Amino acid sequence: MSPQDSIRALSDNISPLSEECQAELLARSSLKTFSKGEVVVREGQYSKRAFLIVKGSGRAYYLKDGKDISDWFSFENEIMAPIFSFFGDGPSPHYCEFIEDSTALEFSKELMDELGSAHHDFERLISRIVTQTLLGLCTRLNAIQFNKADERYEQLLQMYPNITNRMPLTHIASYLGITLETLSRIRNPKNRI
Repeated sequence: MSPQDSIRALSDNISPLSEECQAELLARSSLKTFSKGEVVVREGQYSKRAFLIVKGSGRAYYLKDGKDISDWFSFENEIMAPIFSFFGDGPSPHYCEFIEDSTALEFSKELMDELGSAHHDFERLISRIVTQTLLGLCTRLNAIQFNKADERYEQLLQMYPNITNRMPLTHIASYLGITLETLSRIRNPKNRI
């Protein structure tokens, strides 16, 4: 997949972008490579950078009492950003990390604002991405509050069918709010007591 393909996927899957807007986003973004495990934003850091993943995957996570808790996953043609810091004026409560060797288009909040002012279709795209993110977080919160662990796992597999091949199970378990042992039992029903 190429950077142009990723931008086109945003346009096709989320909200249409004009050819001019797509070309400007591509020209004014930086194509970068990241190593597996590379942390691009740390807790407490101010960051106005976002990443459109062309190839690879990433996640946002917290550290709570020394425990790593995954909060969000991003894959090809999705954007990874420190939401609180990127859209707000405060430091990020998250870490953002690439889970696989990855290629991504990096762009700034300033560029996003400039493209939004110049191209209303880009402004609409960002609005829809923010709305999808909010709905995803609400769905996850609802699942954690009301669904059993196996239901949460099935819901995650519906969103990302290949996630267990790409994301460490420890990250998946923390995202689901369960222990690694519980996840293992869910994945291997014959091992249940």
